[in-house]
Amino acid sequence: MPTVACIGSLNVDLVVRVARMPGTGETVMGHALERHLGGKGLNQALAAARAGGQVALVGAVGTDDGGAWMRAELGAEGLDLSAVADVEGPSGTALIEVDASGANRIVVVPGANGWLTSDYTSAQVQRLAPARIALAPLEVPPVAVLGALRAAHSAGMRTMLNTAPVPPEGLPEGILEVTDIVIANEHEASQITGRDVDGIDSAYAAARALRDLGAGSAIVTLGAEGAVWSTPEGEGHTPAYPVTAIDTVAAGDAFCGVLAAALADDLPWELALRRASAAGALATTIAGAAPSLPTAEAITRLVEDT
Repeated sequence: MPTVACIGSLNVDLVVRVARMPGTGETVMGHALERHLGGKGLNQALAAARAGGQVALVGAVGTDDGGAWMRAELGAEGLDLSAVADVEGPSGTALIEVDASGANRIVVVPGANGWLTSDYTSAQVQRLAPARIALAPLEVPPVAVLGALRAAHSAGMRTMLNTAPVPPEGLPEGILEVTDIVIANEHEASQITGRDVDGIDSAYAAARALRDLGAGSAIVTLGAEGAVWSTPEGEGHTPAYPVTAIDTVAAGDAFCGVLAAALADDLPWELALRRASAAGALATTIAGAAPSLPTAEAITRLVEDT
């Protein structure tokens, strides 16, 4: 039975590599076209599974080739896909341009992800309620995330909300009150709290503000500066692991998924955060989203060797 339920988007990432980005109306030649698994829900679920978690994914794919391909790939990774609906039409797709410097531009077409409703996600989470952790980013309709976390909270599951991306209208009303752990990067924390986050001290203040808004505990990630956290038991800073980064895509997803898997295994809070930080660092050393998500063995080596 799954110990982690991830609620969120599933995308086919189509990555075009170019020497430089085209200007408006300009055509440039690409030198590679790649297809990868993507979507924040999928990435976080896959990160948790590769870290050793028993993971179920709640979401939707289309009835196109992309949907069938994602099902086959994720099934081979051992994920429980019983709560992934097949929706008539296209799957979610991300069109990604990456230039020689590693900078990227991304256009996401939600496709089947936009079908998700509160009724569907809450019913699926209730069915998966023996799971210990419910984790959700915000790349699907926010009402679907709110319904899922409410159902998980009512069922006694530990709830985790990753605030990426913050909806234009802000967080759904009441969502932090059913969130045991909220994870935001410095930009998201600033958007939600109205506080300028620029470094560790201001991140502590933002983490406290997130708790004041209703979250049980809060983590603010700071990239190369690590992450700060505030809980009812205390506060702390988890440093980043030194690596040579080439692509930061999915680093945040790796952090969230591995933290969920570690907490589902009852690891102590600070060790769980160290493993999450190591996963986020390792994800920056390989290009792409799903290809960069590390295994449990790689995470353990970095934690023990640093």
